[in-house]
Amino acid sequence: MSDAQTEIQAPRGKRAGGGREAKRAARSARSSSFVPYITRKIPYYEVLDEEGLQIIERNADTILEETGIDFRDDAEALALFRAAGADIKGERVRFPRGLCRSLVQATAPREFTQHARNPAHSVLIGGKHTVFAPAYGSPFVRDLDRGRRYATIEDFQNFVKLTYMANALHHSGGTICEPVDLPVNKRHFDMVYAHMKFTDKPYMGSVTHPERARDTVEMTRLLFGDDYLDPLTGKPKTCVINLINANSPMTFDETMLGAAKVYARANQATIITPFILAGAMSPVTVAGTAAQTLAESLAGMAFVQLVNPGAPVVMGSFASSISMQSGAPTFGTPEPALVLYVMAALARRLGVPFRSGGGLCGSKISDAQAASESANTMLPTCLGGVNFVLHTAGWLEGGLSMGYEKFIMDVDQAGMMHTLLGGVDLSENGQAMDAIREVGPGKHFLGCAHTQANFESAFYRSPITDNNSFEQWEAEGSRDLTARANASWKKQLAEYELPPMDPAADEAVLDYMNRRKASFPDSNV
Repeated sequence: MSDAQTEIQAPRGKRAGGGREAKRAARSARSSSFVPYITRKIPYYEVLDEEGLQIIERNADTILEETGIDFRDDAEALALFRAAGADIKGERVRFPRGLCRSLVQATAPREFTQHARNPAHSVLIGGKHTVFAPAYGSPFVRDLDRGRRYATIEDFQNFVKLTYMANALHHSGGTICEPVDLPVNKRHFDMVYAHMKFTDKPYMGSVTHPERARDTVEMTRLLFGDDYLDPLTGKPKTCVINLINANSPMTFDETMLGAAKVYARANQATIITPFILAGAMSPVTVAGTAAQTLAESLAGMAFVQLVNPGAPVVMGSFASSISMQSGAPTFGTPEPALVLYVMAALARRLGVPFRSGGGLCGSKISDAQAASESANTMLPTCLGGVNFVLHTAGWLEGGLSMGYEKFIMDVDQAGMMHTLLGGVDLSENGQAMDAIREVGPGKHFLGCAHTQANFESAFYRSPITDNNSFEQWEAEGSRDLTARANASWKKQLAEYELPPMDPAADEAVLDYMNRRKASFPDSNV
C-alpha cells in the first residue's frame, strides 16, 4: 500500500510537457500503483461492549415487534412479509423477534465484488475493506470563481472526471450533483452514461423511479456485454450499487421499494440506509437512534432477501444531529460519531457490509468549519470500520452543495486515510534497524542508505498544502488552501483524458438511451 499512498496526489490524466508518449507513460506509472480499495490493517475502534450491543439489538427487535415498519403502497412487499410470518395490519408490518435478522443472515453475503468495466478497478465491499466514493445528491455546486449555482450536466461530468483522476477515490458514486438543466424524466440517462463514459471505476444507479432503475440495469447490461453474466452461476454479476433510503421514522415508500425490487431481482447491490436527523426523525439519544436505525435497516435488508435470496445488501446509517434551537442539521458533532461506531459494530455482528460516514459539514464554503467538521466525520468513519463511504469528497452546506475546492481538499484527506488504515509496517524495512545501526548516536538520518532508499514513499505528501517558508509562500502569491485547490481542479480537468471504452458497447448504450428518451414527453416532469 505504501506505493499507492505516495501516488494518491498524482492524477491519472495527462501531464503538460514531454510529448504525448511521455504523458501516457507517466499516467501508466501512476495507474500501476492505484489500489482499487483499502484493506485495513488496524483494529476497529469500539465504543460499546457486548452487553451494550446486545441492548441495542434487543431494542431494535422490540421496535420491529411492537411498533413495526410501514411499507407504503406496495402490496407485493406486504405479501412477501406475510408469507414469511410477519403480522400485517394495513401497511404496518410487525415482525416476530429475530425474523429479520434470520432472513438477512441466512442468505445475504458477508462481502461481495462490485465489478467495474475495467476489472482492475472492481471493488470488494465488506470485511476489512474500505471503498471511498464522492458526495451524492446536491442540487447546487460551488466554486471560488462563480460561487453557488444550480448544478448542470457539465458539472456532473466534471466531478465524474475528477473522481476518475483521484487515486484516493475508488468509486465513481451516483448522483454526484443534480443536473437541473436536463428534464427530470430523462436526466438519469445522462448521469448513468457519464459514469460509464468518463470513468472506468464502478458506479451507482438511479433510484428515483423503478423505471429509472430498470434503465440503469439495461444500460449496465449493454455496457458489460458478454461479461455481464457470471459463467459459473449464470446470474448477472453485481455491476452497480444503489442507495435505498428509508423514509424515517420507520417507513419505506413505494419509490424506494420499487427500485430495490428491480435491483435485487437483477442481482445488483442495494444500500439500505435510514436517513435520520436525530431529534426530528429519531430520538435525541445515541442509543435510541442506533436502535431505530438497526430496526429500519434490518427490515429493508430482509425485504431484499425475500425478493431475491442472496442479493447483495449493505447496511447503511446516515445519522446527523440537529440544532435544537433552529432545527437545522449539524455535522461533525460527537453524537453522530458515536452512532457510527455503534452501527459499524452491529453490522459486523450481523455479518453484512456497512455504509456510513464521509466528509460531512454544514459550512457553506470551504473554510475552517468545513475542514473541522469533515475531519470529525471522516476519522470516525475510518476508525469505526465503514466499508462503503459515500460523501467522501465535495460535501458542503449539509449536502445542498457540491464544492469543487472542497472536493480537492477532501480527496487529500482521503489519501491520508489510506496511510492510516494501512497501519504500521513491521517488515524488515519498516523496522529500520539497519538505519539505526548505520547512523548511531549524535548524527542525522538524512544521508543514510535507508533514508535514501525510502525518502520518496516515506511520508504522505499532500498535493495542496503549503509547508514552505513564509518568504517562499509570499513570493508565490500568498495563496490559501482554497486558492490552491481551485488551481488543482482546473489543472486536472484540463489534463483529463477519456479511459478506453469498447465502441460497440458505447454505441449500444447510446442507442438504448436515444430510443428511451424519444419515448418520453418533452415536459420537464
